[in-house]
Amino acid sequence: MPKDELSGERAITIGGHAVLAGARQTIDLPIADLYTHAKLALPVHVINSKRPGPTLFLTAAIHGDELNGVNIVRRVIKLPEIRHMRGCLIAVPIVNVFGLIQRTRYLPDRRDLNRSFPGNVKGSIAARLAHLVGTEIVVKADFGIDLHTAAVDRENLPQIRANLSDPEVLALAKAFGAPVLLDSPLRDGTLRQFAGEAGIRMLVYEAGEALRFD
Repeated sequence: MPKDELSGERAITIGGHAVLAGARQTIDLPIADLYTHAKLALPVHVINSKRPGPTLFLTAAIHGDELNGVNIVRRVIKLPEIRHMRGCLIAVPIVNVFGLIQRTRYLPDRRDLNRSFPGNVKGSIAARLAHLVGTEIVVKADFGIDLHTAAVDRENLPQIRANLSDPEVLALAKAFGAPVLLDSPLRDGTLRQFAGEAGIRMLVYEAGEALRFD
């Protein structure tokens, strides 16, 4: 499990904040400001168990109009079972804060965040946000689940998309319990491609439609 050492205890560090074993914390990672100069932050919930184990990242709303995952993440972090887990959960209910505010799939520059990884700290808004998510969230984990819905005026049957040729990913996909599993090739610039190249096994969950909790 990726971890830092602080005072002899197992900790995970996000945005310079070390969360010790047995602690949970919400961290606001600064991102680019609005044109009004209002500051925006990426909310990250870190739950670090006292018991060692793998680290999982859980992300939603990479596309700002895909609301289902936002509610899923918020429900997961409130589950009573969280108290009994092993390892660490890094949960990000809203990745594309800009898009969520504007109720649109894209960022203000009309770029698709899920085609912008690994990003660049000196690039466009999409590139900078992708770089932030990649370096502060994704590479800290061993596994990941990214939550999506269909585009506007479409609806997706609940499904898992993943590299099912990997036996461990296949086992994770089956354990998830979705009615459909798709062996999906990687696409350039996606979070899943970035995670895969970093050696992080990952599932993408698709369910429902845009701009609705379903």
